[in-house]
Amino acid sequence: MKSGTQDQAEGTFHKIKGKVKEVSGQLSDNPSLEAEGIDEKVAGKVQEKIGQVKKVLGKY
Repeated sequence: MKSGTQDQAEGTFHKIKGKVKEVSGQLSDNPSLEAEGIDEKVAGKVQEKIGQVKKVLGKY
Protein backbone atom coordinates (compact mmCIF):
# COMPACT_ATOMS: atom_id res chain seq x y z
CA MET A 1 0.00 0.00 0.00
CA LYS A 2 1.08 3.57 -0.62
CA SER A 3 2.41 5.76 2.14
CA GLY A 4 0.52 8.86 3.20
CA THR A 5 3.23 11.10 1.80
CA GLN A 6 3.12 9.35 -1.57
CA ASP A 7 -0.67 9.69 -1.71
CA GLN A 8 -0.38 13.40 -0.93
CA ALA A 9 2.26 13.92 -3.63
CA GLU A 10 0.28 12.03 -6.25
CA GLY A 11 -2.88 13.88 -5.23
CA THR A 12 -1.17 17.23 -5.70
CA PHE A 13 0.12 16.12 -9.10
CA HIS A 14 -3.38 15.11 -10.21
CA LYS A 15 -4.85 18.40 -8.95
CA ILE A 16 -2.35 20.38 -11.02
CA LYS A 17 -2.79 18.15 -14.07
CA GLY A 18 -6.57 18.46 -13.75
CA LYS A 19 -6.39 22.26 -13.50
CA VAL A 20 -4.25 22.40 -16.66
CA LYS A 21 -6.77 20.24 -18.53
CA GLU A 22 -9.66 22.33 -17.22
CA VAL A 23 -8.11 25.60 -18.38
CA SER A 24 -7.07 24.06 -21.72
CA GLY A 25 -10.65 22.93 -22.25
CA GLN A 26 -11.95 26.40 -21.47
CA LEU A 27 -9.47 28.09 -23.82
CA SER A 28 -10.05 25.66 -26.67
CA ASP A 29 -13.83 25.59 -26.10
CA ASN A 30 -13.70 21.84 -25.49
CA PRO A 31 -16.26 20.94 -22.80
CA SER A 32 -15.21 17.27 -22.62
CA LEU A 33 -11.58 18.19 -21.88
CA GLU A 34 -12.74 20.73 -19.31
CA ALA A 35 -14.95 18.11 -17.61
CA GLU A 36 -12.09 15.60 -17.65
CA GLY A 37 -9.88 18.17 -15.96
CA ILE A 38 -12.46 18.88 -13.27
CA ASP A 39 -12.84 15.15 -12.60
CA GLU A 40 -9.09 14.66 -12.31
CA LYS A 41 -8.76 17.68 -10.04
CA VAL A 42 -11.43 16.32 -7.68
CA ALA A 43 -9.80 12.87 -7.69
CA GLY A 44 -6.49 14.53 -6.80
CA LYS A 45 -8.08 16.34 -3.87
CA VAL A 46 -9.55 13.07 -2.58
CA GLN A 47 -6.23 11.26 -2.91
CA GLU A 48 -4.45 14.09 -1.13
CA LYS A 49 -6.93 13.92 1.77
CA ILE A 50 -6.47 10.14 2.00
CA GLY A 51 -2.74 10.73 2.36
CA GLN A 52 -3.34 13.26 5.13
CA VAL A 53 -5.58 10.85 7.01
CA LYS A 54 -3.01 8.07 6.70
CA LYS A 55 -0.34 10.34 8.14
CA VAL A 56 -2.56 11.41 11.06
CA LEU A 57 -3.52 7.84 11.89
CA GLY A 58 0.08 6.74 11.47
CA LYS A 59 -0.92 3.63 9.60
CA TYR A 60 1.39 3.90 6.60
